[in-house]
Amino acid sequence: MADFRRLFTVLALVALFVGLASAQGGVNGGGGTMACSTTTTVTPTVRSEGFTELVGDIVLNCTGGNTLGFGTQIPQANITVFLNTQVTSRILNTSSSNASEALLLIDEPGSATVSGYGPSLAQIPCSTPLSGCVQFVGNSTTPPAIGVPSQSATTFVTGQNVFQGVVSGNSVTFFGVPILPPSTTGSRIFRITNIRANANGISGGGPTPGSITGSISISPSNAFTINQFTFTLAAVQAGLTTSLRSSTDGGGGVVNFNQCASTSFNTSGAAGIVRFSENFPTAFKTRTALVNGNTSTTSGFTGQNIPGQVYNSESGFTQPGITNGSVVAGLADWGTRLKAVFTNIPSGVSIYVSTVNVVGLTTAATTAVGNPTAVQVITETVPDANGTLALTTPTNTTSAGAVPYSQVTIVNGTGIAVWEVTQNNYTTNQNLDFGVFISYSASPQTNTPAAGPLSVNLSYAPTPTAAFAAASATDPTKVGIIPRFADTSSARTFAQINICQTVLLFPFVTTATGFETGLAIANTTQDPFGTNAQTGACTFNWYQAGTGGTNPAASTTPAIPGGTVYSTLASNATNAGANFTGYMFAVCNFQYAHGYAAITDVGARGIFTSYLALVVPTGSGTRTSSAESLSH
Repeated sequence: MADFRRLFTVLALVALFVGLASAQGGVNGGGGTMACSTTTTVTPTVRSEGFTELVGDIVLNCTGGNTLGFGTQIPQANITVFLNTQVTSRILNTSSSNASEALLLIDEPGSATVSGYGPSLAQIPCSTPLSGCVQFVGNSTTPPAIGVPSQSATTFVTGQNVFQGVVSGNSVTFFGVPILPPSTTGSRIFRITNIRANANGISGGGPTPGSITGSISISPSNAFTINQFTFTLAAVQAGLTTSLRSSTDGGGGVVNFNQCASTSFNTSGAAGIVRFSENFPTAFKTRTALVNGNTSTTSGFTGQNIPGQVYNSESGFTQPGITNGSVVAGLADWGTRLKAVFTNIPSGVSIYVSTVNVVGLTTAATTAVGNPTAVQVITETVPDANGTLALTTPTNTTSAGAVPYSQVTIVNGTGIAVWEVTQNNYTTNQNLDFGVFISYSASPQTNTPAAGPLSVNLSYAPTPTAAFAAASATDPTKVGIIPRFADTSSARTFAQINICQTVLLFPFVTTATGFETGLAIANTTQDPFGTNAQTGACTFNWYQAGTGGTNPAASTTPAIPGGTVYSTLASNATNAGANFTGYMFAVCNFQYAHGYAAITDVGARGIFTSYLALVVPTGSGTRTSSAESLSH
């Protein structure tokens, strides 16, 4: 009899044994004072743009306390973690309890790296998160009756060792956790994992590094003691830097296009590369963990359920026994997504983006282990199928070299392209580059495409859109997608469509008494070099010489078709009429304008001189070389 009791006493010191009984809340009885040391095994760096960043696990390693006898109901306690920002762990039951994916594990169940009875047990969730689960020492289905000499015929049932946290604002509470003291032998481990936090609420979400901190409260306060109530759970840093590149050699900036010159995909429409750079090695994450550099789940979700394992993925510790429909506790909806929002896109302009990351507009990045990869997905908020990596990708594609491209849908001048990270190296900062082409048919006579800057915003995805409101971004009861981010982007010009212009300088024009200046402008866009014939007017800008007075108002010619010459007298063209002497800039809205001026005394009786207008190198376009206007 004594040996039998000693056996169960030893087991009680190293693991939880429970009996099935009706759920009760609160703390039952004593059990002595157990002392716990608090650690955060890993303090990750998280993205300041993120609303749902996984913080480090909290581990309570507990020793001491009084031995509880066989069949004794194990005391229960409520354990609450408070953060200095909102808790955003996914809610799995919004209708009644706000029970979440945040979990408390007892004695590292299912661990492959820790020996002992507790780690050898299966993970068994408590199904009543608002009250916890009542458990008894000794594994019996019912408490033993007083004086019963033997329990040898009892059916044993392994107790619940996984408890869901209930989220409320900045806190998450684990109700009715059994507190079984390990007494003088061994230790009891409580691991709290899958706490997600609003990192955007730290340091204003800006570039200044900050910290997510936490503290623990126990009810009743005498359930056990803690050596450290507050701790740092994560360092917060901006995760993303974006840039524009004109080539793989670096640089970048605005790519200029001419309204009068058609462009096409894969040839004249190259608009450069958009680059997403991580500021620390884990700023880009796959949906689930990688094995040997490759995504671990290709045909079905196999789980990330080893306590204490660092997975470096958007998903945390996953528990398939705790779900809401197809949503699994700890499993993210997708890997890190990156978004380009194209704005100010004129009617008639098409945008194409590479569906994979590139090292040049026509060269795809290698998918070798250790290299970052990403693929385009249809929208920023369509989740992958549960547990698979069969991403919803565009199917209508065309190619530039070996790189597939898809056309971006443009609505009211705006279009969105989104890519998802499928591979990353978590030891170094990496870049993901995506090629961009534009295409349009030139029609300057109808002002198509309209001149002006084409802009792009680069950010993480998803950001507040129709999928979730900005005001609800930090409320897990209203937004059920993970991960999600603040939009910290700003618009920048990646391309410019310029009106096709030539600027002519007539350095001396006079209508002084007895003199006249004849002006002629030729529109030479009709040529043997394949130039689009263009039609446009010229604006004459007059500058009176030497008077210090007011310059005459500008005047505009009628539209001048390609292949024609417009001529006029300065006295008719300038609003000053007679007595003007100075110079004039003619801004012509077509390429390859050329000017001629002839000055004579009235009637051409004794004085006649003429000159060619100077072509000022501020216009746009080329003819047979890189800068036709510079040759004048």
